[in-house]
Amino acid sequence: MNVSEAVASRRSVRAFLDRPVDGVLLRRLLEQAARAPSGGNLQPWHLHAVGGEEMLRLKAIMRERLAGGAQETPEYFVYPQQLGEPYRRYRYELGEALYAELGIAREDRAGRLKQFARNFQFFDAPLAVFCSVDRQMGPPQWSDLGMYLQTLMLLLREAGLDSCPQECWSAYPKTIAEFLQLPAERMLFCAVAIGYADEQAPVNRLRSARAPLADFAEFRGI
Repeated sequence: MNVSEAVASRRSVRAFLDRPVDGVLLRRLLEQAARAPSGGNLQPWHLHAVGGEEMLRLKAIMRERLAGGAQETPEYFVYPQQLGEPYRRYRYELGEALYAELGIAREDRAGRLKQFARNFQFFDAPLAVFCSVDRQMGPPQWSDLGMYLQTLMLLLREAGLDSCPQECWSAYPKTIAEFLQLPAERMLFCAVAIGYADEQAPVNRLRSARAPLADFAEFRGI
């Protein structure tokens, strides 16, 4: 698989097979991804890979938290509080397309909440990687996190694996910090669910739309 194929085939998978991921392979890909760009070579990413019995324990914790209605103060807002256009429309259209594939009607609030709760089971993925960052870091270093994670997800595709980046975990920073034993100076950014896609699951038919080039790019002197 070349880079173009990996970019084209990468997607946010929301249903995984019950198939283990080789730990040796994961370690190799995590190390390879560290060649991602990093301003000043700060390499601000900190990773926790979770699988096996620890994954089962975390999933059980999250089932209990959600069943009890537990809420925590998020570390950050995933989306701007006053999201303007065209970004609001992009987000809305994705949500409608997702629930259409699942056959969940707009008025079925319980169904939508149940589907959202699957985030906290990693969509049945056998493995996840949590990414955290030192609190002294700013927006440039957060962009480094994104470049590391994108590099990782493309390497996963090359290896025949699938993934789903999940910023939803920012809603449970206390729970995850305790589980991972994060030091106080480190804040959680996101998780990435990792495994093999269930190609028979309707939700995995979704391919999110992308705006045409003319909507986001300008050319001068070219």
